[in-house]
Amino acid sequence: MTISVGDKLPETTFKTMTADGAKPITSAEIFPGKKVVLFGVPGAFTPTCSNNHLPGYLENHDAILARGVDTIAVVSVNDVHVMGAWARFTGGEGKILFLADGNGDFAKAVGLDADYSGGGMGLRSKRFSMVVEDGKVTALNVETKPGVDESGAAHILGQI
Repeated sequence: MTISVGDKLPETTFKTMTADGAKPITSAEIFPGKKVVLFGVPGAFTPTCSNNHLPGYLENHDAILARGVDTIAVVSVNDVHVMGAWARFTGGEGKILFLADGNGDFAKAVGLDADYSGGGMGLRSKRFSMVVEDGKVTALNVETKPGVDESGAAHILGQI
């Protein structure tokens, strides 16, 4: 079952890269008491994710935060080292929280997992964005076709 507006996010442990190396970070550390824009991508360094999806959030970083958002985070079914490299490569380090969902546990728990095995990528996340307030989903956008439309930063700006 796919998560819906009004649902609370499940308890999940992600990994993120810090100055001290890879560290676990739980949903209980990220979401309670905060307004978070979370977007999910099928894969770090993939063309649409790197050229269209993430850049919109970097370009609109200040505008999103100015609307009362505490954190902008991106999650992908990639390992923490790939996510850390993607953060550095894109200039997103320190602006966006890069969350590794290495086994797809979060994607599966919220019903946003996708089978990309036909493209050789295996289990991945659907492309999505959501606004999460105090751990509860208040807006959810899931792409139904290739590309970035509903889940992009421009769309989320109208929802916060």
